[in-house]
Amino acid sequence: MTGPEQACPIGPVVDLVFSRWTTPILWALNEFGRQRFVELERRIGTITPKVLTQRLRQLERDGLVVRTYHPEVPPRVEYEISELGRSLGPLFATLARWSDANLAQVDEARQAYDAR
Repeated sequence: MTGPEQACPIGPVVDLVFSRWTTPILWALNEFGRQRFVELERRIGTITPKVLTQRLRQLERDGLVVRTYHPEVPPRVEYEISELGRSLGPLFATLARWSDANLAQVDEARQAYDAR
C-alpha cells in the first residue's frame, strides 16, 4: 500500500488517539477510572455535552472505551477505559514526562523566536 499512512506509520494512531477531545477523555478515564458522564464532563471542563457524547461514542466504536448501562431508576451509565485503551497508558506516561522535562524549553524557544 502506498499513501500517507506508509509515509508516517504512526499517523493513524495520532489521528485515533490525539484528536481534539480524545486525549483528555482517555487520560481522565485512565487516571481516575470508571466515571459517569457528568463526572467526566466536569473533569474535562470546557467540553460541551454534545461533543463529549460524540467522542465517547467514537471511542466506544474504536474499542478504547467501554460503556455500561445500569437499568435502574433513574438509569445510570458509566464509562471506563478498555484494556485496549489502557494499553495507551505507557504512551501517556512518556508524554507526561516529556512535557515536564521540555515544555519550559519550548516556551523559551517560542519567546526567542517571537522576539526576532
